[in-house]
Amino acid sequence: MQFDLRKFITAGARPYHAEFQCDLSAYDYAGARIPQPVTAVFDAQTDGDEVQITLRAKALVHGECARCLDPVTREETVDTEWIVKERDLDDPDFDLPLDEKGHLDVDEWLNQEFMFQIPTVLLCSPDCAGLCPQCGKKKAECTCPPAEQTDAPVDTRLAILKSLLNR
Repeated sequence: MQFDLRKFITAGARPYHAEFQCDLSAYDYAGARIPQPVTAVFDAQTDGDEVQITLRAKALVHGECARCLDPVTREETVDTEWIVKERDLDDPDFDLPLDEKGHLDVDEWLNQEFMFQIPTVLLCSPDCAGLCPQCGKKKAECTCPPAEQTDAPVDTRLAILKSLLNR
């Protein structure tokens, strides 16, 4: 969705409200995805020489647990607000995605907000212990004895780490 922010700042007297569908399935959020279209709500209203814009949306994020690799589905919410003045539209460091004509790309703004909102490390639960290095099962389901109690061969690639602990 494109919103003519420059025109709204100069001529917008009535509040603007829009509910729209946004497809974010092509974006990768550090390994997580939003496969279904997201319903977003965009509002804009003038207040003197500035415009208050808000963007709200909820999405189901799909990924895998960083520790045990189980599928993870969680709901993430974006609820953001900006105050924009006309001089902001000509600022090259302005943070919102605007084109040279002052049109706000609301879809891209929503994408950026989800990028900040979705954790880079998804977990199936906060106390997920991960996978057993011996059998490959979840540690909670594993019956292997602790590595210190077995005569299992030591991975030579990790031997240097063990030598650092013994100093």
